[in-house]
Amino acid sequence: MAATALVIYLLGLALAVGWRSVVQWRRTGDTGLRLDAGPAGTVRWWAKLLFVAALLLGAAGPVAGLAGLPPAGVLDHPAIRVAGLLLAVAGVLATLVSQLHMGTSWRVGVDPGERTALVTTGVFAVARNPIFTAMTATSLGITLVAPNAIALAATVVLVASIQLQVRAVEEPYLLQAHGATYSSYATRVGRFLPAVGRLSTPPAGVAPRTH
Repeated sequence: MAATALVIYLLGLALAVGWRSVVQWRRTGDTGLRLDAGPAGTVRWWAKLLFVAALLLGAAGPVAGLAGLPPAGVLDHPAIRVAGLLLAVAGVLATLVSQLHMGTSWRVGVDPGERTALVTTGVFAVARNPIFTAMTATSLGITLVAPNAIALAATVVLVASIQLQVRAVEEPYLLQAHGATYSSYATRVGRFLPAVGRLSTPPAGVAPRTH
């Protein structure tokens, strides 16, 4: 099933980045891609580097399976592969739905000088980062379909890059851009899952902290 995993992964990537950027450009005249990672060695640079590495590893896992890399024994079971396949497909679909709910505010990356509308409705009323949640589900599903060491590494690196991007790059940016509006939203809605990772309301002048 490694070939199926590879097709799902590449198709999902093409839709989530390629197709979505074309839609964004047609609607707004802007692709929504913010690929500048800033100066080398900064947190934003490291987050972007890890994210790119995770994307490459995500494809490399199924390719390695096709090349004969043995699967992890504990995960090498037909039922687990089927569950992974369903999870990967659901993750791709959830990613696309979440992007649609983001509307014209959809971006890949952060431009610190840019201000877009804060989206808090639809799936964003359930979790603040549903796109990243869905992408993690896709990666985990691909790992279960092609359960080798490279695929496992892809999911680990993806989770690390997302955590760094959200906590150290996007949340400070959104707090600066939207102030009390984002702070209030973040106290009600979990970071990646409902009610998990909500921010506590800080005293004036004090940065919010995570539960």
